Amino acid sequence: MRLILPALLIATLTLSACAAVRDSRVNPINWFGNSRSGPVQPDPRAATNPLIPETRRAGLFSSLREQTELYVGTPIDQVTDLVIERVPGGAIVRATGIASEDRVYDVRLTTESDENVPVDGTLTYQLRAVHSDRPTRRLSQRVRTVTAARRLTDQELAEIRVIRVEGLRNAQTTTRR
Repeated sequence: MRLILPALLIATLTLSACAAVRDSRVNPINWFGNSRSGPVQPDPRAATNPLIPETRRAGLFSSLREQTELYVGTPIDQVTDLVIERVPGGAIVRATGIASEDRVYDVRLTTESDENVPVDGTLTYQLRAVHSDRPTRRLSQRVRTVTAARRLTDQELAEIRVIRVEGLRNAQTTTRR
């Protein structure tokens, strides 16, 4: 008992000394210091994926992949509505039109260069659709109504002042407020 009591007293005093010297190097909590934020150095090996081979070889369907899709749509007869809806990161341009016949499909808003590049602050789209080869009937306007939309980013919207959607007989225009 004579050795246990002094050893316990020395251990207690030593442990309490760490609390009194909280900013010293003796305290194990201070061994690493505070964290700081700094720039990250990119790893040059992270840009390449080791699982994807560097060389391209011709596969069984490689000739199909090289073909580009050609859109053969023709302009819609009349554009009836143009709405710009704000979304996070940009806007959605939505155009509604009436086709001259009832069997149209693959409706798109297209530009001449297929890029969203404005000319003098005006971005012009054509509302186009692919017409069916089957014989058509002249049905009600409700059946022939079609809608297409396209998304624009905030960077593309910064250069645009006027958005214009053209049909065969008319065009709808909206300006930025």
